[in-house]
Amino acid sequence: MKYPVTPDGRYFVVRGRLWRTSNPALPPERRSTLTSELMRARRAVGVALRADDAHALRDARAAVDAAKIALGERGPVWWTDGAPDYNRHLVKNSPYSDWHDSLAAPA
Repeated sequence: MKYPVTPDGRYFVVRGRLWRTSNPALPPERRSTLTSELMRARRAVGVALRADDAHALRDARAAVDAAKIALGERGPVWWTDGAPDYNRHLVKNSPYSDWHDSLAAPA
């Protein structure tokens, strides 16, 4: 499934919410490595939940967070123009509202 990406490439939209994209300046090899780490950590979250292991869950969630920060999806923003971060905000409450509304407008 392809989610709409804001014109500036900073966010994609899922169910009306903005989610920060990965830093496009990351070299492809680094992005691939970090994505693999993220997927491995997400699998570890599932394993820990099924095992009801609170310590493993804490560690797995920390690994997810670390990978997302390294990818630029969390933590400090990867753009340098001083624009605010709207990660996890509803698109309707953001400067991207008109753009998003125009996606559903009939042609």
